[in-house]
Amino acid sequence: MFLSGLQYLLSNPMSVVIMCMGIFGGIIFGSIPGLTSALALILVIPFTYSLQPVIGMSLLIGIYVGAISGGLIAAILLNIPGTPSSIATCWDGYPMAVKKGQPGKAISIGLFSSLIGGLISAVLLILIAPQLARVALTFGPWELFALGMMGLLVVISLTGKDKLKGFISAVLGLLIAMVGMDPVSGIARMTFGVWQLSAGFESLSLMMGLLALGEILNQTFQLGTVYEKYGTKGLSFIPPFKDLKGCWKTLLVSGLMGTYVGILPGIGGNVASLLAYNQARQSSKNPEAFGTGIPEGIVASEAANNAVNGGAMIPMMTLGIPGDLNTAIMMGGLMIMGLQPGPLLFKTQAPLMGAIMVGYLLANIFMYLIEFGFMRFFIKALEVPKRLLLPVIVVCCIIGCYAVNNRVFNVGVLVVSGILAFLFQQLEIPTAPMILGFILGPVCEKNFRTALIMSEGNLDYIFRRPVAVALLALGVFFAFWPTISSWIRRRRVGKQ
Repeated sequence: MFLSGLQYLLSNPMSVVIMCMGIFGGIIFGSIPGLTSALALILVIPFTYSLQPVIGMSLLIGIYVGAISGGLIAAILLNIPGTPSSIATCWDGYPMAVKKGQPGKAISIGLFSSLIGGLISAVLLILIAPQLARVALTFGPWELFALGMMGLLVVISLTGKDKLKGFISAVLGLLIAMVGMDPVSGIARMTFGVWQLSAGFESLSLMMGLLALGEILNQTFQLGTVYEKYGTKGLSFIPPFKDLKGCWKTLLVSGLMGTYVGILPGIGGNVASLLAYNQARQSSKNPEAFGTGIPEGIVASEAANNAVNGGAMIPMMTLGIPGDLNTAIMMGGLMIMGLQPGPLLFKTQAPLMGAIMVGYLLANIFMYLIEFGFMRFFIKALEVPKRLLLPVIVVCCIIGCYAVNNRVFNVGVLVVSGILAFLFQQLEIPTAPMILGFILGPVCEKNFRTALIMSEGNLDYIFRRPVAVALLALGVFFAFWPTISSWIRRRRVGKQ
């Protein structure tokens, strides 16, 4: 599959060119605070509609890889994470760049760690995905329902201190997904007599509103922000090995940890980088040095958050379950191209699946070369005034929503969902559970109802499927673990 994918990718040389363009644009979006990888992906998806699947996916993979890595630029130079997954990079990257006066060294270490983390996840993607797809072909409706529920429960468990808000957001996403034609009976439901709703809400318009327009409305309060600028003194193509002394174990462990976290549905790079940073600090001989600008802290964060990319693509490609918000958008891109993500794609579209895996491997290498070669340009991109940038993005959102099927109704969905996302931000209600509820809801519903029909309405049939029971139990464990761990922590403090 790897060789056939390599041949398929190289037989379409334009896909490599488009991938490099995507990486370049993704790094720009990642390096500017507020312009996230999800925003970059959602803006580009409408333009993949007319492209060949291999070229369209190459573009999305390039943007994905470039944006996640680009977040380190603002994190190190401005102490502001360019993407949420670069939060932990600020803690040692900025002190090294400013307090120690070594911005080039900090960027070099972060960029090299991004490359190694991405390559680790690429190798694991190539090794694991085909085998997992083979196992997934044996899954029935009960297993697929349990897998979707596990993804929703994991997302809700990681929405912050207030789990109720995460639950409300996920349920609202499930309700929005139910509007339109019933997937089993084919009867219109929850349309309230509005014929435009008979086709349901267009996923691209909804996600653009929640992710792009909502963030833009929030960013309008920061139009006058002026960032202090720093150079790249000491930047080197490969950081000296003396600077990475004692970091190689952290590099490997963080890459593996990031891949594992990426495989778990709905968690994302910000959690992976925090877990890897915490693990590196706990296993370090000098934990008190973390936060003062040591290379190990940068290595842990950047290796983990870039390794999440390959890990998150594994369940998206093999099970049709997005590993994080970015792969949820990429999954929508595959559907726009007429492809349903899941294990059957490995049988019906094996060269394309191989090309996606090879493309992800090459994207990490090209990312390293492009980001290093154009580093001074990407730093200049931080100076673009948001009062000029944000209106252009709004226009792109409107054009993208309308271009999918030439419906003005989609633009209305964009505006309403954008206002809803802005209100959610003010109320501190996360939008990620809503988006994943909207995507995973039909998967859960269709498979649950199909399973009930096959079992003649007997719910106890699920207990005859040990894999389904194990997946549901794992989801419940993830949902309640934060509460349980908090209770255990309070008990320990009380005893002390």
